[in-house]
Amino acid sequence: MEDRTARLTILIDPTKKEILEEICAEHDLTPSQVVRRLLREYIQKHGSPEQLARMPGAKLTEKIES
Repeated sequence: MEDRTARLTILIDPTKKEILEEICAEHDLTPSQVVRRLLREYIQKHGSPEQLARMPGAKLTEKIES
């Protein structure tokens, strides 16, 4: 896990936020945990090797293909 954090503020539709919170609660996760996971997956899929190497805890692995 990262040592420091930075704030990212996003605006979303209130209904989507409510649904996200419900689903997160069903899986015993917070919305922040889910967003962090989505960000990691997106970066792994679309990042260049140089960008991936800068990721905290980076391992030299191939991009996720889908």
